[in-house]
Amino acid sequence: MEDSQDKKPEDVVSSIDDSALNSTNDLQFKNRLDLTELQQSIANIKQEVGKVIVGQKDMVDMLIASLLAKGHSLIEGVPGVAKTVTAKLLAKSLSVGFSRIQFTPDLMPSDILGTSVFNLKNSEFEFKKGPIFSNMILIDEINRAPAKTQAALFEVMEEQQITIDGNKFLLDAPFMVLATQNPVEQEGTYRLPEAQLDRFLFKIDVDYPDLEDEIEILSREHQLQDKEKTNQITSFLTAEQIAKYQHLVTQVLVEAHLLKYIAQIIVATRSNPFLYLGASPRASIAILKSSKAFAAMGGRDFVTPEDIKRAAIPVLHHRVIVTPEREMEGVTSKQVIKQIIETVEIPR
Repeated sequence: MEDSQDKKPEDVVSSIDDSALNSTNDLQFKNRLDLTELQQSIANIKQEVGKVIVGQKDMVDMLIASLLAKGHSLIEGVPGVAKTVTAKLLAKSLSVGFSRIQFTPDLMPSDILGTSVFNLKNSEFEFKKGPIFSNMILIDEINRAPAKTQAALFEVMEEQQITIDGNKFLLDAPFMVLATQNPVEQEGTYRLPEAQLDRFLFKIDVDYPDLEDEIEILSREHQLQDKEKTNQITSFLTAEQIAKYQHLVTQVLVEAHLLKYIAQIIVATRSNPFLYLGASPRASIAILKSSKAFAAMGGRDFVTPEDIKRAAIPVLHHRVIVTPEREMEGVTSKQVIKQIIETVEIPR
């Protein structure tokens, strides 16, 4: 039998390395949170939406993240890029209440929230609930209505309740507003006030499809013939499951140095010379919630700097305002935010 003293030093080092490697391979790292069911449900939703929608993966991901983070989303793009269809398909893949409101210049707040109606039988006023009393609300062309009607959404989007004639009405969970709008340059639109924009977790910009996606869209449309697109969508998640996943997302771990990283990005928007208006604490909370959602969607129970960077632009670019001088030069809020993210040091 060979004596250990007769071994060469390099042999001893090699044996130590091998044993360390074997012990590392034996270790199995597991998440604190079981995200398997959540990931499978998200995959099912994407599969159902993908039966109709070609491409637009970023939009679908952000809509799902918004749902998990208990947020609302504003979808902006020119007419015909599947903004409304995608929102309807997402709602149809969930077994929850759905309501669609078409915003027009003559729409009144009572048309959204509801109104008190006199009942001749008992000679009393009864509150008739409006279409806002549902789980998923699709507001089509939100910038077609004036500020008075848009302001009717302030309380319900922030506090999930409505106060009318001194009476408070709570809305059922989950509650999510998906609003679509055409670009401000389009004729007959109203610019959303900053306070209204601040209620939306994400502002999602939808671009034109590329050549390959355009060909696929035409091919699918040709094959459908007279069939209805949405009939092939199956509902998966119930309200109870959504509430369970939303609670799971809140438990995703965020290290202290990442909280500081979020705060540094937000503070940098307030001192940037290109910005007239910086981000508020509500924006920092929005980045925190959405980065947790992105982490959970990726199967991780902890947030990484990449999750924060992914959330920063859709959370911030509708909350900050570029100075008039820079705006005349063609500088956009997205460009400024990207520059801020590049200058803030990533924690290690």
